[in-house]
Amino acid sequence: MPRSFVALSVATVLSTSGTRLSAIAIPWLVLTTTGSPVLTGLVGFAEMLPYVLAKALGGPLIDRLGARRVAVWCDCLSMFAVSLVPLFYWAGLLSIWVLLPLVALIGVLRAPSDASKMALVPAVAAMGQLPLERVTGVVGASDRLAGTLGAAAAGVLIGLLGSGPALLVNALAFLLSALVLAAGLPARIAAAEPKPVIATSYGAELAGGWHVLRRDPVLLGLTIMIAFTNLFDQAYSIVLLPVWVRTAGLDVAWVGILLATFSGSAIVGAALAAIYGPRLPRLLLYTLGFFCAGPLAMGIYAVNLPLPAIVAVLLLGGLAAGFINPIISAILFERTPPAMVGRVVALAGALSWALIPFGGLYAGVLVDNWGIATALGVTALLYLVATSAPLAVPSFRQMGRRPVAVADLTQPG
Repeated sequence: MPRSFVALSVATVLSTSGTRLSAIAIPWLVLTTTGSPVLTGLVGFAEMLPYVLAKALGGPLIDRLGARRVAVWCDCLSMFAVSLVPLFYWAGLLSIWVLLPLVALIGVLRAPSDASKMALVPAVAAMGQLPLERVTGVVGASDRLAGTLGAAAAGVLIGLLGSGPALLVNALAFLLSALVLAAGLPARIAAAEPKPVIATSYGAELAGGWHVLRRDPVLLGLTIMIAFTNLFDQAYSIVLLPVWVRTAGLDVAWVGILLATFSGSAIVGAALAAIYGPRLPRLLLYTLGFFCAGPLAMGIYAVNLPLPAIVAVLLLGGLAAGFINPIISAILFERTPPAMVGRVVALAGALSWALIPFGGLYAGVLVDNWGIATALGVTALLYLVATSAPLAVPSFRQMGRRPVAVADLTQPG
């Protein structure tokens, strides 16, 4: 197996595990110290809005400097940014107004790192002479594995040590991710990253990425739909699940256990996508995956099923959800001109995350006014409406068609 492929997968596991850990540790810190779902949601907003903006604006930078360099530097800087949270907490200086700019800084640094790792996929596939869908499937499985490890570690570490020490583990994960990328991806991988032929202004390069995205009905439809599903996913992970766990009288470890159950099952789904993805119907798997991951998984909390039943449904939802990201990634790379991968990947990622900053606020207001059961039920229903888009919008039926000119350029040979 090519070293660069392994390095990208391992770095994805490390950085995403750390991100998932902080995504549980920081909201739980706010929830337990303030008791306010709205403030908990506000912290999520403060991180994700800068994340989205930085991701949208950082695409040309990735194409200019190279995805490897941007990913390594941003992971190193993220290590220092995350470390500031526990340091301020132990010094007794971590008020909500200090925490907000700190998490904003974390979001600004995470965005180009995440986009750069995704933009490296075509170059890694080409260098290793690997099928694109095989690489997207394994990277998707790595991402799901990271979610499992990060969620499980968060529950255990927060319960045993508290949120502060848990965040130091997050900082260490970012450092290790940078080291793995620097050592495992050769500098010559930059030669496999296509560069723009004509030098243009930064604004023109941003506009070029938007032009590619806007003119492709499949990419545009996917981006809009995922923006709404991401809103509800953020509401669930940042506010709805922690509040449900607390209301049910369970320990914080159950936040990690339930998230890890879903992510662990999704690893299997992503692995199956890597093996069988090229031979399976994309539209069917995409639609079923979102239905099982969203409305079904969230609805079980609203009807107050016993824990064993909840775990069983989460296992099913995770398995189906594992197919989603490899499908989306393969479609994105097939339909993007190679010289514009950084811009289009970053822009599509930013737009699909555009509503995430509001997820925590939406959930916090809903819980404060109508209670956790109603908030979960309403969110599951709205998620179901978003999930029906592939059945109602004709452009989604083109998901299985591969534009020959782009597909040929992204395949090894």
